[in-house]
Amino acid sequence: MATIGGAAIAFTGTVLADRLRHRNEVDSSRRQRRRDLYVDFIVAAGLCHTRLRQLAEHNDSGTDQEQRSRAALTEAGIYEARERLFIDGTPAVTATGQTMFERLRALRRAVGNGAKMTSAEFHEAYHPYLAAVWAYRAAVRRELGSTALAPSTFGWPGWDGSETCSVCTPDSP
Repeated sequence: MATIGGAAIAFTGTVLADRLRHRNEVDSSRRQRRRDLYVDFIVAAGLCHTRLRQLAEHNDSGTDQEQRSRAALTEAGIYEARERLFIDGTPAVTATGQTMFERLRALRRAVGNGAKMTSAEFHEAYHPYLAAVWAYRAAVRRELGSTALAPSTFGWPGWDGSETCSVCTPDSP
């Protein structure tokens, strides 16, 4: 009886240890998949942001800014990255990602309407986008268990950059 009882305890312990190891592997895989998709989303947004800035900087009134600004979103892959975020992201990160996407689209509309980088119209969309990017980064850091960052970490007064923007605050450095 003692041998059978010992074998049952050993078998149960082995099964439980195996289940815990499997669960840890699944959790680790899920965390890595989410980390990858969070990075993919912000990289796609960054590519789009860069292209929109280029369009606004080299705004040629003879070109179709609306079409070119729309193409910037598509070519950057932001729509696909956003769909992956919707499918596998946590609610908190997905919500801040959607806000960032909406702010990026507002920037796209401004550029599509002909806003130049030095215009108030561009900056009215640009600074809220920057704030949304940092909100997204903060949500991802919380999700991944990293410590929070503050603008002061980088010597900045705020996340959106408006306090030091020469267009928004002409007296800034």
